[in-house]
Amino acid sequence: MPASEETGSGPVIHDHRRIDPVTGQVRGKHAASKPAGTRGAGRPGPGSPDSEVAGPGEDQPEDKHEERDNAEGRESPEEAPEMVTGHVIKDGKQAAGIETQLAERTADLQRLQAEYANYRKRVDRDRVAVREQAAAATLSGLLPVLDAIDQAREHGELSGGFKSVADSLQAAVGRLGLVAYGEKGEPFDPKIHEALTHSYSSDVTEDTCVEILQPGYKVGDRILRPARVAVAEPATGPDGSSNEPDRDADEEGN
Repeated sequence: MPASEETGSGPVIHDHRRIDPVTGQVRGKHAASKPAGTRGAGRPGPGSPDSEVAGPGEDQPEDKHEERDNAEGRESPEEAPEMVTGHVIKDGKQAAGIETQLAERTADLQRLQAEYANYRKRVDRDRVAVREQAAAATLSGLLPVLDAIDQAREHGELSGGFKSVADSLQAAVGRLGLVAYGEKGEPFDPKIHEALTHSYSSDVTEDTCVEILQPGYKVGDRILRPARVAVAEPATGPDGSSNEPDRDADEEGN
């Protein structure tokens, strides 16, 4: 056996740790220079800083490195709330901006829908008006033909093939919305009647159409031609006085 192992001679290892691994107490200034033990040449002892085996109460070197890395990677408690608060504020502003944009786009969409609905109504109304104007213009040109047919019917001259053509024409203009109006005995209305003659009668209590000289025609509410009528006015007023002019006074004045 070598003499170095018999006598215990060899390299001296000094333990410089300030914390005693056994007691956990802080060592004094001179405790660091106390020999921790001897080892064979070239092999560090358990107290050596290069030793891979830690002493009692110590963590393994790998754990110390991991704790140091984790400590370096973690944020300090003072910094974390600030960063979290910053993210919250930023997200809140983004959410508010998105809600504002959504409200604006919704308002734009509603406005476009309302404008489109009004546009469709206006187009439909204009289309109906144009159709009525075209029909009115066409039917107005046929009124003299219809008057001739009515006169032929009154005189009994509407017969044979001519009668079939007349009936077909009247049916066609009826499908286009042409309506004839004006009847004997109905009240006189200057909006739809045209008075060609005027007289007084004790048989009426108001201005009355006593004769239809020419029927009127209309399409919907549009008057193509007013009915031409003979109007009779009451002979006496509500108080019993005569409405007829004094002919004798007129002759004397002349």
